[in-house]
Amino acid sequence: TLSIDRSTTTPPSASTPLSPNTFAGQVERALLERFPQSKIERVLQSWRLLELDYEHREFVGSQQSPPIPNDDAATSACYQHAPSYVPGLRAVAWWDDVDKLPWAKKLGRSYKAIREEFVNVMSNPEKLVEDGNNIWAGALTTDAESYGDGWKTLVLLNRGQWDETNAKLFPKTSKAIHNSGIPVAEAFFASMKPNSSIQPHSDFTNFVLTSHLPLVIPSNGQNKCRLSVGDETRQWIEGKVILFDT
Repeated sequence: TLSIDRSTTTPPSASTPLSPNTFAGQVERALLERFPQSKIERVLQSWRLLELDYEHREFVGSQQSPPIPNDDAATSACYQHAPSYVPGLRAVAWWDDVDKLPWAKKLGRSYKAIREEFVNVMSNPEKLVEDGNNIWAGALTTDAESYGDGWKTLVLLNRGQWDETNAKLFPKTSKAIHNSGIPVAEAFFASMKPNSSIQPHSDFTNFVLTSHLPLVIPSNGQNKCRLSVGDETRQWIEGKVILFDT
């Protein structure tokens, strides 16, 4: 049985400037010195809500296509949980127009080169572990423990910073990501053990989307390896870029 928190919250007022005597207030002042307030109003609201320890929870069924009626809220999985929350952004589970995005087109065209490089490096796992950094790590934080023991990652870029050691092991992949122009915060290879699963979870923000470029999918195209976002489940297809909101 899937466990989903279906509680909802209402954002408190975030119109009052933060005290300049606090660290958060100093950050807010620095933002206002660099950018016109009219251009960063939602960023300021987000920053103030974070300082208030506000966690946003909302049923976002009405934003889907087709919309999920409020009458189905008690059984739907279309709930947003965002402790880091920017007001006014759409919450769409699956972004079906991903193929129209320039960065997605470029990344998709690099699929064969990325897959070939990945398979080649994986053919010598002992050398990879010896030369790489934190290879195939499990959950690194308590928040990620819901991913389960079968989920592992090999990080190329984290919080906007390249892992130079691992990036050098995958130069074609790193170049493809960089040249695609994708506004990326994290980039990594992910693997799952056979017959394993990941529990429902949130990435705890509403301003970052997740994209996958499937490389090696067992029984590719036979609906054996699937991903559920909101109320819809889809299969991974090798070489097909997908974009979704976690």
